[in-house]
Amino acid sequence: MAVRKFKPTTPGQRHKVIGVFKGAITAKAPEKSLTVGKKSTGGRNSEGHLTTRYLGGGHKRKYRIIDFKRTKYGVPAVVKAIEYDPNRSARIALLYYVDGAKAYIIAPNGLEVGATVVSGPDAAPEVGNALPLSKIPVGTVVHNIELRPGQGAFMARSAGTFAQLVSREGDYAIVKLPSGETRKILSACMATVGVVGNAEHSLERSGKAGRSRWLGRRPHNRGVVMNPVDHPMGGGEGRASGGHPRSRKGLYSKGLKTRSPKKTSSKYIIERRKK
Repeated sequence: MAVRKFKPTTPGQRHKVIGVFKGAITAKAPEKSLTVGKKSTGGRNSEGHLTTRYLGGGHKRKYRIIDFKRTKYGVPAVVKAIEYDPNRSARIALLYYVDGAKAYIIAPNGLEVGATVVSGPDAAPEVGNALPLSKIPVGTVVHNIELRPGQGAFMARSAGTFAQLVSREGDYAIVKLPSGETRKILSACMATVGVVGNAEHSLERSGKAGRSRWLGRRPHNRGVVMNPVDHPMGGGEGRASGGHPRSRKGLYSKGLKTRSPKKTSSKYIIERRKK
């Protein structure tokens, strides 16, 4: 897959870079039995009060039900189509199982229509197959990793991401995550072999403000342009820099560690993420 650039015929086209659908997407409409309606909240809670700012509008979407657990062990499935999903950066693959069931999975890079995938402890460590970390060879790149057995894929799910199985230590596998963090994960946890597809997503540029509105993102106000009553960085004579960068609630926004030092899962982290 590649990206498209445009001739600068308008200001919006000048910096616009989008992904190419032709050849990468093989189906125009989603599988009806695997889609449900998705309600837009506009940042409002059940009482109608605004709890998350800068959300609202955008195109109506349907949610695709993704099989993150891959519990149909030993049942082969054929990839019927590679589809677009408006709810995530990655592409999704439609699977037809030999027993008649259908499911969506995150499409890894290199997975083609007509390929056969399978999950379970006896599956071969090939692209698209899901198996426990204990059965995956050391050094393999994986995605859709569970954090707890049976929980379903939790990490390395967005476009172009992957983690690497570094080594094993007793009941645990040592995995280097996309953030650069190295941590222990139970070897019984499932992961899918390969890299998440659509890696060119990081090269895309919207080109104009309107494309953000199509995604339901409203204009975002900076703290320094507000009044002191609204933000700690607001106010001042002229264009003031605003002092130390901090959030609306007064927490420092650059360099302040917000992770609890008593968090139980810290003992599983071998090396913290790279900044």
